[in-house]
Amino acid sequence: MQQDIAEVLSGPWAILPDRLPFVRAALLDVRSGGQRAIPQAQTYAAANDAIAVLPFYGIAVQRTDAMSELLGLVSVQRFTQALRATLADQAVRGIVIDMDSPGGSVYGIGELAEEIYRWRTRKPIFAIANSLAASGAYWIASAATECYVTPGGEVGGIGVIAAHQDLSQALDKAGIQTTLIAAGKYKTEGNPFQPLGADARAAMQMRVDGYYRSFVQAVAKHRNVPESAVRNGMGQGRLLDAERADRESMVDGIATLDDVVGKLARRIGQRKPVRPPTRAEHLEARQRFIAASKPTPPGNVSRAPELAAARRREIELLEL
Repeated sequence: MQQDIAEVLSGPWAILPDRLPFVRAALLDVRSGGQRAIPQAQTYAAANDAIAVLPFYGIAVQRTDAMSELLGLVSVQRFTQALRATLADQAVRGIVIDMDSPGGSVYGIGELAEEIYRWRTRKPIFAIANSLAASGAYWIASAATECYVTPGGEVGGIGVIAAHQDLSQALDKAGIQTTLIAAGKYKTEGNPFQPLGADARAAMQMRVDGYYRSFVQAVAKHRNVPESAVRNGMGQGRLLDAERADRESMVDGIATLDDVVGKLARRIGQRKPVRPPTRAEHLEARQRFIAASKPTPPGNVSRAPELAAARRREIELLEL
């Protein structure tokens, strides 16, 4: 867990910027052995009328353990496993992802979103921001068959952020000097014991830009819009309220969780409406069959294909 926390702290985040200091401080507290009285996020699937409702609550990280879950973190890995099990359940005909998340670490987010995008051809997967699907959480939600937001909810935050803390002056005042022993030209790049250099900043920016490019491409594909619509609209990193998100085509509508479950129930229960054939259609099909049944004059092409087609049409109408 110690190594995982270190990697998460130094990596890029698809999260609301105002949440990043909190989660970094919380993770540092875990690394030092502390505990916080934060309720554990639930990871369960509740089936109702063949619809599974999967909660995605909290700050997303690739993996969690019992300690980190006390911080309100949600494991992308464990959620993916729950989703796969639900998809394999023949009794479940549709899935609703109930989201309340500011996003989180970028690790695992793109992979989960891509799986949802592929899986939605097997079973309808609806997502709802109830009441927040920001940054990485929206990346995931956008991949669903249909995406909704509650009337008072928000979606967006399409962007990537990374932070560097320069502790050098504070450590100097405290009389603490840190010496780094390393091998590799860039191994100590971006360390917190000295100011961030131009090359290190450029490398961080390149890394952030790469994840942002993947984020934009994914949302454009999921929502079937041009990449320019994602880059130049959809809040450009800001959160949008329900009405603005709907206007920007970020969601398929504004609804409560109960509304979304109802929409999905109607979706999976839909059957193609059957209209009884009219008398004229029956008469026309019968006349075609009779005409095709007449003996073929010598030297003429056989009417067998025409007869078969006319008979098929008559049977179709009778079955209606």
